[in-house]
Amino acid sequence: MHFSYFRQFIERLCERRYPTGTVLRGRYQVVRELGMGSYGITYVAMDLQTNTQVVVKQMRTVKKKTRIESFAREANILQRLEHPQIPALYETFIEHGVPHLVMEYIDGDTVESLIFEKGKMYTEKEAFELLKRVLTVVQYIHEKGVVHRDLRIPNILLKNGHVYVIDFGLARFLYEQIPHLDTYTLEKKLRREIDVRSDIYALGHFLLFLLYSSYEPNTEEERSWEEELEISEAARSILRKMLQIDPPYRDVVELMKEIERTMEGWKKDVIVS
Repeated sequence: MHFSYFRQFIERLCERRYPTGTVLRGRYQVVRELGMGSYGITYVAMDLQTNTQVVVKQMRTVKKKTRIESFAREANILQRLEHPQIPALYETFIEHGVPHLVMEYIDGDTVESLIFEKGKMYTEKEAFELLKRVLTVVQYIHEKGVVHRDLRIPNILLKNGHVYVIDFGLARFLYEQIPHLDTYTLEKKLRREIDVRSDIYALGHFLLFLLYSSYEPNTEEERSWEEELEISEAARSILRKMLQIDPPYRDVVELMKEIERTMEGWKKDVIVS
């Protein structure tokens, strides 16, 4: 086992997790654990005052100073983002010296669970329609001076036909800088740089997941997505720009306009045929 993975494994074992039934702040009763991320452990909890479910995020205690800064930043960002498709921040509190966030609970399906647990398959048209809906939320985030930096299939959620963007643990304000970015691998740099293009890059991979959901391999030969996926030239062109293989989009607005033009072209093709 690689040393860094072994260290992360040990760190996770050392974290103090809350068992089901634990009551925090005399108000929030833990129902179940949702998962552990880089900075926190999240739980579904029952708010005993309002009798509604909420999400409670407990800060991980390893590298405490760095994580306190990240928790404060996440709270600050969520306070700035007042949008119906982004979880609202209800309050912050400290218990046993550990910061916690209390957020709106959205009881839906992540795109990850839809694809890998429920077998959802997306056509090219459906994939771009979903991407466009996600982009409207991301455009709002960018307009508020924030970049998400973690737009993956577990962090895009669907409920009653609505799209939600969750988990702002890695989000940053666009005016911030990351030290030692030049030491990152190219892949990590493209995902983590504080620039709107990093979200577009991540959504390029999000789009690939959607398109691969209906892919059936016909060979064991390892090939690139461009060789494997049977998609239109317009879709291929958009993906190459999102993944920064070709000169990238400057912002989400430029990307959305090209998607709209492409989808209009598909409608015309249907009418003609």
